[in-house]
Amino acid sequence: MKSRLLIFVSFVVLVAVFAALNAASYVRVEEEFETEFAPDRSTQNSGGTGTRALFEYLKQSGHEVSRWGLPMSALDGPEGPQTLVMVGPLRREVEKNEADAVLRWVGYGGRLVLIDRAPAPTLLPPSGRWRIYTEAVELPGPEVLPHDAENMTRGVPLVSPAQPTALTRHVTEVTRSRFASRLYVYQPSARVGVGVGAERPTPSAEEDFWGGATEDAPPPEPPEVDDTGPDTSAPVVHLRDGREGRGALLVDYAYGRGRIVVLSDPYIVSNAGVNRADNLFLAVGVVTGGRRGRVAFDELHHGFGEARNLLFAYFSGTPVLWMFAQGALVALAVVWTRGRRFARALPAPRADRRSKLEFVSSMAELQQRARAYDLAVENIYQRTRRALARYSGLPATATAAQIAERVAARSGRDRRELEALLGECEDSAAGAPLGARRAVALARRLRELERDLGILMRSREIRQAR
Repeated sequence: MKSRLLIFVSFVVLVAVFAALNAASYVRVEEEFETEFAPDRSTQNSGGTGTRALFEYLKQSGHEVSRWGLPMSALDGPEGPQTLVMVGPLRREVEKNEADAVLRWVGYGGRLVLIDRAPAPTLLPPSGRWRIYTEAVELPGPEVLPHDAENMTRGVPLVSPAQPTALTRHVTEVTRSRFASRLYVYQPSARVGVGVGAERPTPSAEEDFWGGATEDAPPPEPPEVDDTGPDTSAPVVHLRDGREGRGALLVDYAYGRGRIVVLSDPYIVSNAGVNRADNLFLAVGVVTGGRRGRVAFDELHHGFGEARNLLFAYFSGTPVLWMFAQGALVALAVVWTRGRRFARALPAPRADRRSKLEFVSSMAELQQRARAYDLAVENIYQRTRRALARYSGLPATATAAQIAERVAARSGRDRRELEALLGECEDSAAGAPLGARRAVALARRLRELERDLGILMRSREIRQAR
């Protein structure tokens, strides 16, 4: 008993501790505002930095859009899209084998759209003798909120298309953020790096990206791109970035039989910026290319691959997962305490499968073998005597003569005969000599008396039930 009380008290204390922990964790969880410093560009996100608005608009406009959560090697499969959109920064880095699979898919005719301030260099291969270089001019701080349009676009002029193309259809002016990167298209007579202020990387890193050796001279200013030249591999500049110099905001170029589109400002396609000026028209043109086809937004590198349970992803960052874990711990504690033995082992109870008739038959056989006829008559007589006492309205301690007189008066039977029968039965029970035949005769007469008077046990039960 003490052990069970200890288990109960421990269980109550454990539940109280878990409740206190959950309450404390819930108090600490506050509503976090999305910032441009740590954005979430997933189409699952309906916040300011997400791209759910664009995804839903394309879906309701009749475009065949989907969320891609399969490995990049599955792009060549029957479920592969015509266009793959990767909006960064990505939560998971694109690995080398994944970049190779994407570029192989583009080379066979796919269309890759990179919308990022600093796209992965492995996804920006050279186009013939042309290169794409990204320069981050201004970086957002932790205090920059995407819905603060005045702060996001302060001092930024509206940008007009450099030329009419399928990507800039219906676009007159575009509102970019002041954190947009600059895209340079040039033929590298000298190597340049990626970063704020166009600092050169180390030779080893630069050699991995450009596939060649570096020179000690500072990088020259990238030349102007002649979009009308005969070189079909030359990238096409669709939007300038509005700053002084030759920087671009939107560029695409051919790679194999496919094309790669680079937009250096995710704010244009985000939920907070897609409704500014003609940003929506530009976003639709960049994503679809002005044509119909299957478009897939990369969600694998945002942490929503098919191998990941979306239920746990939905509850991540909340106390719900801890509550599930604590509930499982409580269940294990209950199973452990219920499975332990706190006393000596007791045998399992055995049900008596013998019936009452078997008991009566066994007793009759024993009395017959022991020639205990007086005991058999006594067992029957005692029950009949109690029934006759109730029938006559006398107490069980009344004499045989009194019972016989009352029964005879009520039933009209012979008093002397009844008194003689009762007296002989009492003498037999007291030890008078009795044989087997005489015992059977007395038992028969007692049963006949019960039957005639209607005081049989079964008859009485039937009457009571009625």
